[in-house]
This record gives sequence, C-alpha cells and structure tokens, in this order.
Amino acid sequence: MLTLAARTFSTLDWIVLLGYFALVAVTGWWFSRKELAGAKEYFLANRQMPMWAVAISVLATSTSAATFIGSPEEGYARNLTYLSTNIGGVIAVLIVAAFFIPAFYRHNVTTVYDLLEIRFGHEAKQASSWMFMIGRVLASGSRLFMAAIPLSLILFQETQDWQLIGAIVALTVVGVLYTLVGGIRSIIYTDVIQAAIFVGAAAAAVIVLLTKIPAPIGEVWNALAGAKAPDGSAKMTILRLDGDPHVVYTLLTAITGFVLLGIASYGTDHDLAQRMLTCKSAVKGSQSVIVAILLNLPMQLLFLCIGLLLWVFYTRPDLMGANAAAAPEKSSEVFVRFILDHMPSGMAGVMMAGLFAAGLGSFNSALNAMGATFVNDVYQRYVKDRDEKHYLKVGRLAVCVWGVILGAFACLCVFWQKGSGETLISFALGVMTFAYAGLLAVFLCAIFTKRGNKASVLGALICGFGVIVAIRAAYSLLQWRLDSLAEEVLNGWRPTELAVDPIAWPWHLVAATLFAFIVCCSCSSSKKTANDARHA
Repeated sequence: MLTLAARTFSTLDWIVLLGYFALVAVTGWWFSRKELAGAKEYFLANRQMPMWAVAISVLATSTSAATFIGSPEEGYARNLTYLSTNIGGVIAVLIVAAFFIPAFYRHNVTTVYDLLEIRFGHEAKQASSWMFMIGRVLASGSRLFMAAIPLSLILFQETQDWQLIGAIVALTVVGVLYTLVGGIRSIIYTDVIQAAIFVGAAAAAVIVLLTKIPAPIGEVWNALAGAKAPDGSAKMTILRLDGDPHVVYTLLTAITGFVLLGIASYGTDHDLAQRMLTCKSAVKGSQSVIVAILLNLPMQLLFLCIGLLLWVFYTRPDLMGANAAAAPEKSSEVFVRFILDHMPSGMAGVMMAGLFAAGLGSFNSALNAMGATFVNDVYQRYVKDRDEKHYLKVGRLAVCVWGVILGAFACLCVFWQKGSGETLISFALGVMTFAYAGLLAVFLCAIFTKRGNKASVLGALICGFGVIVAIRAAYSLLQWRLDSLAEEVLNGWRPTELAVDPIAWPWHLVAATLFAFIVCCSCSSSKKTANDARHA
C-alpha cells in the first residue's frame, strides 16, 4: 500500500499530511484537558462558546468533502450556477435567526427536538429525533464516501469499489476516535483550525493553477467567457432565469427548494443547530449563523474558480502549450488528480490536508450531534435519574455505534452514486431531502401555527420521506421499463428520446414538504399543546 502511495505522494507530502493529523490530535487534546462534568458539557459546552468560533464552526460543518471536490467539479464540468444557491441560503438563515433560534433558547432546549416535545408531546420528539438520525446517516454517509475518494487515490491510485471501501473504513476509525475525545467544545475549536486549513489550501490551489497556465490572464478570461457548458449555457453563467424544472440550479429553485433546504439544514438538523445552541444567548446564536452564510459565499466562489481553471488546464491545450495534460476520465476526480499529478512536492500534502479537514470536520460533527440526540431524546426517556457521567458514557458509546452505521452507509454510496449519474455535490444535497422534507414541515407547523398533534407529526414525517421515495422510485421504474422495451422491441437500441429526464431534486423537496405540512396541520392540537404553543 505504501509503495503504491509513494508513486504519487512524496516524502514531503507525507510529512505535511501527517503534520496535519498531529495538529488535529494536539488541538483535540488541548481543548479536552479539563474533565467533562457530564453530557450537557460534552454536547453543549455549557453554552459558553464565543460567537466567532461558532460561526466558523458552522461554516466548517456545512463544508465537507462534497464541497472540496464537488464544487470544483461543478466549475469544471458545468458552470457557476451552483453559486446561486446562496440566495436561498441567505433567505433561509434570516428566517432561522429570527424565529427558530430564539424559540430554542426561550425553552432552554438541549436538542432542537425538545421544542417539538413542548408543542406536540414526547412521542413527536422521539419520532423527529429518529428521523434526524436516519437523515444524518444518509447525508453524512454520502459525504464520508466522497472523502474516501482522494484517500483511495493516494493509497491505491485508483477508486475501484473495494479500494473505496477500504478508505471509508480508515476514515471512519479516525473520525470516531477523535469525536470520543473532547466533546463539542473541542470540535468547535478544531473546526476553526480546519476551516483555515481547507480555505488556505483552496487559495493555494488557485495560485498554483495560475502559475501552471502559461497564457495571460486576459486570454484565460476570454476563453472562459466564450465557453459553453454541456447544457448549452455559458460557462460563466451564475443565474439561470429560464426556470427549467429539470435543472437543479436556477433562480426559481434558489428561492424555493434551496430556501427550504437551508431552513432544514440550519433550523431542524441538530448537526448544525447544535453549534448555535452553544452560544451564550439567542442573539449570539443568530449572529453566528448569519456570519457563517456570509462567509460561505466567497468560499464557494473560491472552489468554483478552481474548477474553471482546471477546465482551462485540461481542455484548452491551445492555451496550455507544452504544459497541456490529459483530462481524467471521471469529472469527480479532476481536482484530486490535479493535486496528485501536478502539485509541487509538499503542496499536494497541503491540499490533501485541506480536503481531509473538510471531510473529517463534518463527519466528527455529525457523530457528536447524533450521540447528543440519542442520549437526550431517546435514552433518557427510558433510563431516568442517572448521574451525568452515566449519560456521558452512553453518549460516547452511541458515537461509536453511529460511526459504524455511517461507515456502512458510505460503503453503500459507492454503488448508489455510480448508478445515479449525478455530480458529487448534487448527489450529496439530494440525499438530504429524504429526512428533511418531513422534519421541516413539522418545525414549520410547530413555530408558525397552533395546529398539529403527535399523530399528525408522525404522519408528516412518514409522508415527507415517502413522497421523496415515491418520486425517485417512479423515475427508476419508468427508466427500467423503457430499457426493457428497448431490449425487447428495438433489440437493445434505444434513442435518446426514450431516456427519462427527471424533475430536479429541489422540486422533490418542495412537493414533499408541502404534502407533509398539510398532513401535520390537518389535526388540531390538544388543549395542553395549544397552551404551550402560545408561549413557543
């Protein structure tokens, strides 16, 4: 294994990469020197975290390997329309900051699902907590799979199925061990360091690409300005106004599906919301999420610029001259292949450190949030009146179990993503919709209406998940039937017009959330929960 790795990674690269892991380990130890008093400190840091650190941690948690290698893939293989999703993100965080976070602090919740217990009863809280944990397995498992792609290339120079699975196992072990050490305080401060590493690595990648492209910057700009994406749009397009329902990134999806996705991510997903709950007040928590989304815009642009420069590097030999290089077969590997094949010695190690900083940071965060949710929302319901150290031990055991489950799902994604035909970033975002639709509908009902009860909450969660599954299954079934028809009637020849062109996944989220919201509001609340709603 080390022999294979040595072909692409120099000794200096290994020193840099191992230095990164050493820095993360030392940071984790430093911030976890104090013995934790119990589960509350482990999961909420006693609500004493500074706003600036939480904001950077939210940014680092929302950034994963999907961003590090997926955003450059968007810029390389398509255009800049992914940047338009920030419109929905800004709208979403303003709503979360104004309505969700104040409600969480007002009721002194440990997890955001405590609010649902106040509104609808403990059964609603437990059902929503389980839906979050299932959804987090889907979302974080898909990101873990993406973080395994570069590790597989480093170790094996290939990304065959068994090689990816081996890389997933290695990353899972490292992520679980680190998460067990110091709790949310340690993770937040480490996120600050990891954010600096992966943003610094991205900036360095832009500089290296510019030095390797011999053409003047004006010619590079003109080449990009005149280029076309595979769908016929200009490569420098940021905003698509046509509203094509088959396109993921348009102005219409930005102000609909991506608003809903943002509210769900920051307001109903405890992975991100947990960080805002560690601030000293609701005001600080709201400020942290607003600062995080404002920092996210230039960071996304930075990664998309990497993709644009990679397009010039690999597809414009007229501009590259003697420096021209053959493009990788898979667009999902384009950035990682450039790092391994064309980065100067030492810089490849820096790039990979940045990638693992993004990938492991989001993975550690997910494990901690899932452990907190299981202990607070499920375990303590049945095992009461134990001391805090007992719940801390159970929380750490839960982290281990969830780590195994996340790793197993990441292995499944090796085969799922290959069959989906989606880009990495679109695949990662689309997977999140399964759990988000129902959860978002329930929270919207809880915060903005006085309707709903435990039965309608359960129905909404099932409806949201079921609608997404039904939509995807319908497309898969239709495509399978068309393929069968082509095989039977046309002897395997299938014209392009028989291919299914599915509606983009943001519209799946819109439809599923709408149906789930109607279901959740279909029942009136009990007298007790109605009274609680007036104070929520």
